[in-house]
Amino acid sequence: MTGAPASAAGGSGAKPVRGGKLGTAAVNQASLWNIANILTMVRLLLVPGFVLLLFHNGGYDPVWRSFAWAAFAIAMITDLFDGHLARAYNLVTDFGKIADPIADKAIMGAALVSLSVLGDLPWWITGVILARELGITLMRFWVIRHAVIPASRGGKLKTLAQGTAAGMYVLVLTGPLATLRFWMMMVAVVLTVVTGLDYVRQAVVLRRRSLAAERAAIGRTTEALNEAAGSPGAGAVAADASASGVTDAGAAGVTDAGVSGAAVRVSGGSTAVEPAVRARDGAEAER
Repeated sequence: MTGAPASAAGGSGAKPVRGGKLGTAAVNQASLWNIANILTMVRLLLVPGFVLLLFHNGGYDPVWRSFAWAAFAIAMITDLFDGHLARAYNLVTDFGKIADPIADKAIMGAALVSLSVLGDLPWWITGVILARELGITLMRFWVIRHAVIPASRGGKLKTLAQGTAAGMYVLVLTGPLATLRFWMMMVAVVLTVVTGLDYVRQAVVLRRRSLAAERAAIGRTTEALNEAAGSPGAGAVAADASASGVTDAGAAGVTDAGVSGAAVRVSGGSTAVEPAVRARDGAEAER
């Protein structure tokens, strides 16, 4: 759960290149069945498996909870690898963009809710973490038109702390280890709140900057249109057409009074030069 989609969804296969050097066209050709997406699918499938293992035999069997911990650990590890592979090899697909954050929040949410149901984890901790994750997700959609909020180092530490603490709660621990897992969970809660507030700050700043840039662009466009509307270019066209008509008519012996009928009409900001053109053509015909 790094706060940014790791894998992302596309078309037919493209040979991956280490270092992410493929262009946009190549990224769009990433196959749905790539290793990053497969790891994401595995993580989604592990969610119900983890819950079943955790609640098996009443939910307090140390052996079955060890199996549940193994499933949880695999899911958290695949979260790290699928993101790295997607970025390094340009395995970007639309499916990954949607499925990766869902899988991240599903495995953590399942762990927290299940532990609270079993009475091992206070509900307020589960509520704080889930409210933060849901709120940040909605906030990302709120600002996605303006900017993308990148995953921060604090967000990654938060994810690591949450995964470590939740994994320790899944295991049946006593003594100093039980005390250690409590403080690890407190660290995870603090990081959850602090990074959540930081994401809100970033979202507000980015949205304000984007709106200011949009208003500035609109202002420049309006100013340019106003300058174009008030430009003497239209008058120059009319003067040129009128001068052409007067010259040709004069060469044919047409008087100034006769040329006055070939005036140029200007209506609605557009120049009409048909009378001047007809006068000029008539004078040329007479010559």
